[in-house]
Amino acid sequence: MNISIRIEEENDYRTVEYMTREAFWNLYKPGCVEHLLVHKIRKVPAFVKELSFVAHDDDKIVGNIIYSKAKVINDKDHEFEVLCLGPIGVLPSYQGQGIGSFLMNYSIEKAKQLRYKAIILFGNQNYYHRFGFINAKEYGIQTSSGDNFEEFMALELLDGGLNGISGKFYADEVFEIEEDELEIFEKEFPRKEKLVTDTQLK
Repeated sequence: MNISIRIEEENDYRTVEYMTREAFWNLYKPGCVEHLLVHKIRKVPAFVKELSFVAHDDDKIVGNIIYSKAKVINDKDHEFEVLCLGPIGVLPSYQGQGIGSFLMNYSIEKAKQLRYKAIILFGNQNYYHRFGFINAKEYGIQTSSGDNFEEFMALELLDGGLNGISGKFYADEVFEIEEDELEIFEKEFPRKEKLVTDTQLK
């Protein structure tokens, strides 16, 4: 195995969507939406092309990470730009080998070089804490509905990057997926069985 990382190119797009579908299929819900998210994010102004990376094993794409621009709006309606991370996916046969961490560390360093102030995400706190993410409430940042929970996290990219920035977090509206558009998009891929696990029923 010889894993390298490079910028995603347009001729990678469909391969990455297939890979993302494999990575997330039946993971959090029957089927998945993440491959459609990747497809849609690339088409909106919020897409940060300079931070869209693929991990590859020789010529085979085995992982991907993508970022979009988001904002925090305070109680005076002042807007502050931040990054929103995700989806990040790794082909199931390559999971557990540090490729996700490689993509995380590589892209975080690149985001720092591009002088972005912070990254905000929703994810597994046990995974993202290892990269320095902490509960966003520590910075006075809430979700768009005013909530806070452990899976809602932030990472300062620059020293004091979130100083003076507080309020509600708004990801780009591209993350709002309609069921009918997912059904239409899914027809472009080979059929896969949707399963419901005991975890998903809880």
